Amino acid sequence: MRDDDDDLLSRTREDPEAFGAFYRRYERSVLAYFARRTHDPELAADLCAETFAAALIASRRYVARGEPATAWLFAIARHKLLRSIDRDRAENRARRRLGMQRQELTDEAREAIERLTVDDLSRELLDQLPEDQAEAIKTRVLGELSYEEIGARTGASPSTVRKRVSRGLATLRKTFKGAT
Repeated sequence: MRDDDDDLLSRTREDPEAFGAFYRRYERSVLAYFARRTHDPELAADLCAETFAAALIASRRYVARGEPATAWLFAIARHKLLRSIDRDRAENRARRRLGMQRQELTDEAREAIERLTVDDLSRELLDQLPEDQAEAIKTRVLGELSYEEIGARTGASPSTVRKRVSRGLATLRKTFKGAT
């Protein structure tokens, strides 16, 4: 089974279902990884979704190097977890020290988001989502902004942004699962 993980990832660009198979194979393992470390089911689900979204985007650059593809996947997961911990610490410090005002997302910021490098497959998948969910995913997963930062820019609450990201990623998950 492990040998064809490399094949699945290399075929993803031409065959999105290949990534769907890879996703289904490791979703529970990645979710369990986050659940054990965060003790927060919602955060674990969000980080799992973000990991697979990042893996999908990075799959076009994936090159088998003799290590199992799961090592690559869990390196992405570890990076997402560490980023989450770092953001949480910084946000907690900032909240204690400063009062944050919400800022509207400027046209310039919207254009910057659109210019984010997204491969054709990712762009096609994001285009199938409602605009608010696609924008939330772009800024959270690709832009690596926190829910609070996105909320401050858009005027939405962090929980609303989290729901948009979560719903959008859930829709993408269903797309992959339904393709079998």
